[in-house]
Amino acid sequence: MRIGIVCPYSFDIPGGVQFHVRDLAEILRSRGHTVSVLAPADEGTELPDYVVSAGRAVPVSYNGSVARLNFGLMTNAKVTAWLDRGHFDLVHIHEPITPSIGALALWAADCPIVATFHTSNLRSRAMQVSYPFLRSSMEKILGRIAVSEDARRTVTTHFGGDAVVIPNGVFVDRFASAPLRPQWQGQPGRPTIAFLGRMGEPRKGMPVLAAALPAVLAQIPGLRLLVAGPGDADEVRAAMTPAVAAATEFLGSVDDAAKASLLRSVDLYVAPNTGGESFGIILIEAMSAGAAVMASDIPAFVRVLDGGAAGATFANEDPEDLARQLVQLLSDDDERARVAAAGRARADVFDWSVVADEITLVYETVCEGAAAARAMPGHTVLGRLRRGGRGMP
Repeated sequence: MRIGIVCPYSFDIPGGVQFHVRDLAEILRSRGHTVSVLAPADEGTELPDYVVSAGRAVPVSYNGSVARLNFGLMTNAKVTAWLDRGHFDLVHIHEPITPSIGALALWAADCPIVATFHTSNLRSRAMQVSYPFLRSSMEKILGRIAVSEDARRTVTTHFGGDAVVIPNGVFVDRFASAPLRPQWQGQPGRPTIAFLGRMGEPRKGMPVLAAALPAVLAQIPGLRLLVAGPGDADEVRAAMTPAVAAATEFLGSVDDAAKASLLRSVDLYVAPNTGGESFGIILIEAMSAGAAVMASDIPAFVRVLDGGAAGATFANEDPEDLARQLVQLLSDDDERARVAAAGRARADVFDWSVVADEITLVYETVCEGAAAARAMPGHTVLGRLRRGGRGMP
């Protein structure tokens, strides 16, 4: 199958959607499909050979974060040229209503379209404003995928119809087999915990974690916090107490190999995110690596952690509860090992070998339905596919 995948967010500063698109393309290619990915990227950005740059992106506030998107006449020409060259059997657009190349591809594509919705934001003004302009194009989507129940509710609330829930995937073995790095491993009396994400973005929860750590350090003075991800380390450090700042090591942005080793090496991964998450891929990565996970009890994280069976949770935006939970788990080696083992078993549900099968089934259903509809008067099958529904794989 010839598959075109559209990623609206720039590959310059990759995030969850970009990693998902990259990994999906890789596993589809490994299964013999021809795949081309269209994504924004600055000139000079090193890209895989299957990724085509749609041009430079600009920072835009979206979904409680800052996304790098591109849109406009020149971009539209690049999207059209990519579609013309690709001769795709199917185009898979991620976040089709984001004001970026996904919306442009949705307008221009004339082959069967599958869309994946990653965003969880029931009160999104951007969606409320954009939908009237995209309504006719949205009807071209024959298969809707949501990465979580939260993302699915966003789809049904803003667009009607329904979507099948297929979670993000992880190459579990890559994390499980990552080499340990002694400098990141905990020692008796000196456990290590990790935070990964854009540290200056409030919804990622660094202020909550920083506020919790003085009480933790009072009980476990040898604790070390390892922070990986983009952001101004000096600004974040300045907002910490002197004791917390002294216990924190800022690693900057890390590549995939270093991220996997970090998660495999630390005693515990903490996710203090306060909201705006529809899934929680970083939790799956940490669980795959064998780290015990402590996460805020936002709905998306609780679902990933199987209601708390595969990881510990604390009350969202409550530094005191986070501190209590951290002290308890870091002080109990047996319980921490149990949590880590439960998380590792849970991670297998999200392995790409499972997730790719489900996505491929959607592709096959959409292509078969579109072919049947073209042969039927009135395209009744096409109309049924467009409406979506829980019965679609």
